[in-house]
Amino acid sequence: QVQLVQSGGGLVQDGGSLRLSCAASGRTFSAYTVGWFRQAPGKEREFVAAISSSGTGTSYVNSVKGRFTISRDNAKNTVYLQMDSLNPEDTAVYYCAADGTYSYIVYTPGQYEYWGQGTQVTVSS
Repeated sequence: QVQLVQSGGGLVQDGGSLRLSCAASGRTFSAYTVGWFRQAPGKEREFVAAISSSGTGTSYVNSVKGRFTISRDNAKNTVYLQMDSLNPEDTAVYYCAADGTYSYIVYTPGQYEYWGQGTQVTVSS
């Protein structure tokens, strides 16, 4: 069992930066792939980024490449999402999620077992 607790987020102006954190309980967190998803009002939850259990593999949706960076510190059981050059289209509730089933990065919400509580990110123009 893994519990994920998110922090960070909030309101920022267009072009600003935020960092989201996802802290996990459980001694086997280093065995899980962790992904970040987001959901805007009226839209489906979409994949944003993911990092492999070792941290050596990462993947991003095209719209955030070059602006967002996912990283993890397994000693602290924490995954981070650094978001730079934010724009209003990034406004959404962001969720972290953990997958311990697949040996590779997966991209759909249904493939992740555990979820954080969600945190609002609002980018004003």
